[in-house]
Amino acid sequence: MITSKDLTIRAFTLPDAKAMLSLQTKNRAFFEEFALTRRDDFYTIPGQVEKIKDAALKAQEDKEYYFGIFENHEKKLIGTISLFNIVRGASQSAIIGYFLDEDYNGKGYMTQAAKLFVTYAFTELNLHRIQAEVQPHNVGSIRVLEKAGFHQEGLATKNLKIRGEWKDHQVLAIINPAD
Repeated sequence: MITSKDLTIRAFTLPDAKAMLSLQTKNRAFFEEFALTRRDDFYTIPGQVEKIKDAALKAQEDKEYYFGIFENHEKKLIGTISLFNIVRGASQSAIIGYFLDEDYNGKGYMTQAAKLFVTYAFTELNLHRIQAEVQPHNVGSIRVLEKAGFHQEGLATKNLKIRGEWKDHQVLAIINPAD
């Protein structure tokens, strides 16, 4: 668990399934502008329970960490943040991804969450490098990453297929300052 005055970031537990479904359903169109389209069964309680169980297994295997971002004052789930494609050995790297409830965008929550999660990744998981990939028109997300210490590295052309179309992604990264 990672905490600050405003946020708590933690692994999901089974009782979180209802809040997860609410977040995903409410923001489905918004989230799918920037990410892969999900199957319809993802938008069910059993789909969210499956996601929680899968995330717990992947965390045990040190393959992926999928956490919820909870706003402390309202005690409400407002987003998700994850590290995936974790590579150990000589690389010690991962890719970061996140989603924030559209109603909470532009209020500094994601920047705060990204900073907290990067610190966790470097100090607790001993990662050396974290990479992010963002569509160039998603200026808000690029700003979040830059405020969290990421630097731009280049453009990955036709990097991911989103809504049936190959999309370019700006590549940003941050290196563990202890390394």
